[in-house]
Amino acid sequence: MAAGEDLVAEIEALEEKLAQAKTAITRRFIGQERVVELTLAALLCGGHGLLIGLPGLGKTRLVETVSTVMGLNGNRVQFTPDLMPADILGSEVLETGADGSRAFKFIQGPIFCQLLMADEINRASPRTQSALLQAMQEKAVTVAGETRKLDAPFHVLATQNPIEQEGTYPLPEAQLDRFLVQIDVQYPDRKTEKEILLATTGAEETDAYGVFTAAELIAAQRLLRRMPVGDAVVEMILDLVRAFRPHDPMSSDRVKDTVSWGPGPRAAQALMLTVRARALLQGRLAPSPEDVINMARPVLTHRMALTFSARARGEDLGALIDDVAHRLVATEEAA
Repeated sequence: MAAGEDLVAEIEALEEKLAQAKTAITRRFIGQERVVELTLAALLCGGHGLLIGLPGLGKTRLVETVSTVMGLNGNRVQFTPDLMPADILGSEVLETGADGSRAFKFIQGPIFCQLLMADEINRASPRTQSALLQAMQEKAVTVAGETRKLDAPFHVLATQNPIEQEGTYPLPEAQLDRFLVQIDVQYPDRKTEKEILLATTGAEETDAYGVFTAAELIAAQRLLRRMPVGDAVVEMILDLVRAFRPHDPMSSDRVKDTVSWGPGPRAAQALMLTVRARALLQGRLAPSPEDVINMARPVLTHRMALTFSARARGEDLGALIDDVAHRLVATEEAA
């Protein structure tokens, strides 16, 4: 069998397994297919996700279910203003042996897992938030001068409440950029809410079950990077990212008047990976321009900022991204 045929067979097998994983997750996290798709895309790409939504929308339930379905060892940390870096990373303690000798012993923190849920991450101080930076980028932590590798794979799914901003510490741009996607969790519609009501208030609830193992997820992440991406999609990704940089010649007057700072190269990398992940989750062998449009908002929103005047006018960053992405695709298709 040719190498190309081998790749197609591997992709098709992974697509079938991903369909099983989606079904297993949506049995417990009802009616939020878009949220499930973006969460799985973040894991398939080897990245991290920032879940933004009001309390009670099932974010914690989602992360716990994903951890089980994807075969990952998960931990949860509730971020509070008094949380210290050692509470996440771990610390060294002085231990006395049976013979009276003393030595320092490292006690691992909850970050030593495969899926860390950072609940209400913006409630912790910047010092504690920064403790995650090295872990999210380098998959390692440094404590007492010694660097320790984290388990593989390692992912962070952080939650954030968009309403309560009193007593919170907004995430700095450097940390926001380390999240592959921003996942907005919205209220369910009436039909979905009825399904949730009936499914969660009875005598029994649906249990989560494993579909992947950690090793299989790592293999899927490697396979994703082997998926072909057409030149047209690559050029569209570059055009889209550069279109939101106010000082770039490609950017429109509207962007220059609305966007304070735009996405960097990491945004293009994130789009390149996530369009492949969406194609996999949709049962296709290669990404299309439609995938670029679909992933533009979750990849770019947290990597940009509105100008003061744009905020005063009530501009919506997500709507701007959707509009520019659709216009770009229409222009390139017409050409």
